[in-house]
Amino acid sequence: MDERSYLTVEQLSEKIHYAPRYIRERLLKTVFREGVHFFYPFGGRRILFIWEAIERDMMVLKAPDELPTIPLSRGGVCHG
Repeated sequence: MDERSYLTVEQLSEKIHYAPRYIRERLLKTVFREGVHFFYPFGGRRILFIWEAIERDMMVLKAPDELPTIPLSRGGVCHG
């Protein structure tokens, strides 16, 4: 069975030394990807982070313009 460490926003905050508010308002929208770095268990509002994915990508994450993206018709991009 796949052993993963799931963290709340507060627990992640302690590990990476960022404020919980910064994680929710900035990192969640720009760096972390749902299904890769976090998910909403049971379709709820609470967020759980997957520590192994975050730890893996913290060191190798590229600049936003270097990430693979798919342009959308209204000017946005899809990170795929």
